[in-house]
Amino acid sequence: MSSSQDAGPARGALAAVALVAALIGTALVALGPDHRASSDATVEAAAASPTTSTTAPGADAAVALPSTSRPTPTTRAPASTQAPAGAPTKAPAGEPTATTVDPGTLPQTDERPSATGAQFDAGVRALWQAIVTDDPAPALPFFFPQSAYVQVKAINDPVGDYRSRLIADYEQDIHTLHAQLGADSSRAQLTGLSVPGDQAVWVQPGAEYNKGSYWRVYGSRLHYTVDGQDRSFPVTSLISWRGQWYVVHLGEIR
Repeated sequence: MSSSQDAGPARGALAAVALVAALIGTALVALGPDHRASSDATVEAAAASPTTSTTAPGADAAVALPSTSRPTPTTRAPASTQAPAGAPTKAPAGEPTATTVDPGTLPQTDERPSATGAQFDAGVRALWQAIVTDDPAPALPFFFPQSAYVQVKAINDPVGDYRSRLIADYEQDIHTLHAQLGADSSRAQLTGLSVPGDQAVWVQPGAEYNKGSYWRVYGSRLHYTVDGQDRSFPVTSLISWRGQWYVVHLGEIR
């Protein structure tokens, strides 16, 4: 075989190697710089050993290209929806809230009332405010509760009697006492309400149209001063509910 004939297969092998190198270079451009360094060594090795190819002369070279698939990005867990520690929380919808219980809806007790304590003092101040301002509204909580009156009285219409007689008289008595203060209302100072507790009696069912019982006391007085002089108004009758005094007749009983 002549030397020109021997050069043909060699040129074919070199061409195959060049083709492989070109294809690898194209793939590396697509993949970016991270894969070039490792693949350049493969190209250099193939170029340095052209006679080691096992591909038959004239046959198409089967080129295995590096994978072009990219790493799958890591999926981040969703941000927590839990409130941070110490954050205020809301009560679930429909959860009951605390309310003030009407004492008149509770059963009576035989506890003897005292003319002391936060509730009693607040009631006296409210009554005084009502008289000074000629507004009965502040003094209504110091009046015997309607719900308790319904429990106590054995009459046909305790609610009607309570509203049309007792409350109406109470409001009228407040207006009357305000008129008695006259021009002194701006200078009058509350001293307190004196209650002759040793004269209180336990009223039994059957007396005074009652089906229930309560403590009752007559002869209390609302004390105040005007320019240092002591004065007072009568408070005709107090009765009790569950150990607390309430006004039931401020002026005369009618």
